[in-house]
Amino acid sequence: MEARAYVQEKDLVDQVNEALEELRMNKAELALRMSVSRSMMSQYLNRKYRSDATELEEALRGWLREVHQGTEPAENAAEMGGAERPLQKTDCYESRDYVSVIGICRLCQEEATRGIITGRSGYGKTFSLKKYAQMPRVAYVECNEAMNQKDLIRRLEAALGLPREYGTIAERLERVADFLTTASGYLLIIDEADKLITKYTQKKIELLRAITDIAEGSVGVVLAGEPVLEGLLKSYDVRFANRMEFGYKLRGLTEQEVRSYFEGYAVDEDALKELVMRACNKQTGCFRLFDRTVNNVLRILKEQGGTRVTMKVVSEASRMMLL
Repeated sequence: MEARAYVQEKDLVDQVNEALEELRMNKAELALRMSVSRSMMSQYLNRKYRSDATELEEALRGWLREVHQGTEPAENAAEMGGAERPLQKTDCYESRDYVSVIGICRLCQEEATRGIITGRSGYGKTFSLKKYAQMPRVAYVECNEAMNQKDLIRRLEAALGLPREYGTIAERLERVADFLTTASGYLLIIDEADKLITKYTQKKIELLRAITDIAEGSVGVVLAGEPVLEGLLKSYDVRFANRMEFGYKLRGLTEQEVRSYFEGYAVDEDALKELVMRACNKQTGCFRLFDRTVNNVLRILKEQGGTRVTMKVVSEASRMMLL
């Protein structure tokens, strides 16, 4: 029995490693999808994991089935003389930016440290952060310029599931920090954090720093915002800036990612080039514009009863938007 179990494990490891190589995917990305630590995934795939791996192996087998099912349509299309699938929207496209944002969040939560994520509006930053915020022990707060210190404290309390408290800002700050210290393992995601800092006031970002200083070693924090966030932190709260362990700047979709998104679907080449431009153009192109265009394309195809994405369809979809 032991010898047979070893052979099965070895086969699974080989299959996973081969799939990773074919997909040009690394172990860290797979760990994110499996919701396990990078070290656990690395040890398992290097045959050095000594604990019970039953749950991980079940998850890996399920992932392999998904991978193999994902390749079937293309294989079937070849057998059918090039027939292609009608376009379908994916709930979550795991681009390099998405995977990197999720990775930074996981690192900050696992190691109870600080990170900063910046990117232009529309690059998918908030979408990725909200996806990670669905994980246990994650509190997500979206900021705005109208917020004051009391607003920020109230939103933190709500995100953490704490009852609405009264008292001075200092008293409520301590209660939040004490909770995070006691219930260790939390991650605070502060989105649009650049809205908390101006040359006239830094009290809101200082409040955040105070909370994380008190709960240091027990809570992770990710600050996210527009590209100006990094400069604002360095200019007005250098102490907080110097404590950022990890950082990532979103780079936007690549042409390869857009083409990969549509691979196997019925899309004309000229239409695909236009979609690539709308996703990757450095002036106006971004993930949000690409996503809105795809949504409109799907609406048009549904209304017309069509399946193939042509340049005419993409043009109609574009006219439905300002950009």
